[in-house]
Amino acid sequence: MAEEKKEETKGLVKEFMDFLMKYQVIGLAVAFIIGAAATKMVTATVADIIMPFIAVIIPGGDWRLSVLQLGPVKLLVGDFVGAIIDFMIIALVVFLVVKFMMKGDTTKKI
Repeated sequence: MAEEKKEETKGLVKEFMDFLMKYQVIGLAVAFIIGAAATKMVTATVADIIMPFIAVIIPGGDWRLSVLQLGPVKLLVGDFVGAIIDFMIIALVVFLVVKFMMKGDTTKKI
């Protein structure tokens, strides 16, 4: 019975390792971590470098705290605009990286 349990455990470990290799889970985890770090970097770039220039144009100081009051509803317009700018920068960087990486790809695209 102990021998059977040992074989079952070895089979489970092998099956798990096959899963990791087949679906490239390790690479996905690394990409996720790098993506999270890149997101922090882009957010800092937008907040600390780009937006001070925009803040000169927009009166009132901290633009991310801008609120649009519609009766009892407060819309956090500044935070939303900051998220859109962050997204656009990240999308542009991903586009440029993919374009650069696919430059040498000779396979036909549909």
